[in-house]
Amino acid sequence: MIPDVKLALHSWTIDTTPLPAVLSAAHKAGYDAVELRRLDFVRCFEKGLSREEVVETIRQSGIELGILGTEYGWFFAPPAERERLFQVLKETCEIAVELGCGMIMSAPGQVVGTVSEAIAATKDAADIVAAHGLKLALEFNSQHDVVNSTNALREIIAGAGRPNCGMLLDAYHLHRGPGIAAGLKDVRGEEVFVFQYSDAPPVPAAGVRRPIDRLPPGQGVIEWDLFLGLVEDMGYRGYLSYEAPNPALWARDPVEVAKDGVTRTKSLLKRGEAANQHSI
Repeated sequence: MIPDVKLALHSWTIDTTPLPAVLSAAHKAGYDAVELRRLDFVRCFEKGLSREEVVETIRQSGIELGILGTEYGWFFAPPAERERLFQVLKETCEIAVELGCGMIMSAPGQVVGTVSEAIAATKDAADIVAAHGLKLALEFNSQHDVVNSTNALREIIAGAGRPNCGMLLDAYHLHRGPGIAAGLKDVRGEEVFVFQYSDAPPVPAAGVRRPIDRLPPGQGVIEWDLFLGLVEDMGYRGYLSYEAPNPALWARDPVEVAKDGVTRTKSLLKRGEAANQHSI
């Protein structure tokens, strides 16, 4: 088993659930933390809640905020839109500080551009995050036209040259992109700030940039012994964040979905531990 493994529940896994119920489900299921999105805050704002009220709801929930997402798209946004997105990023950082969360995450979003544009934007984004004493984890999306592999993500992060900026790698996108083995080849634990995970169906949805066909771990075709073994070997010590958006899961009781995720994940971790002991 990965030493000191910490499990987080990503709110997209139970997307149709109001934020207070997301927090309650994560707490009842035994997760160490939650990963929330900017969207979770926006939905609360649209219901008339203030930022202070949302922050207090999370603070009083009994569950830690482990990772907080900002609004996507700043990688390739034109100047005016990028400035708006960076204002959102600043607010996201402020909220993270208020809640004791040290990790901000972002993905490329739906727009495209050049690697040089992404590098320049990442320098500015990482500086904003660093000014709040936080880390920035960047994710690749296997269905994006540009930022679709570990190597592409590495190029952007290396080009930005900011020590508080690292990778967020997702088992689903590794599987659909370069493959688990190729995507994690030579990756060092210190390069990865966050791991997300879910399983992938035998025939995944094609032509969808934000796939919602993800499955609980062990219900699809991902090689979990390989993935978890490589994660352990690299010395990773951060969160494993369970992100499995799927309408079939959204239709179920959120506490049941959350508990099932914990049970399945711990079973796979124990299986991997047993396999390692047998091979010694």
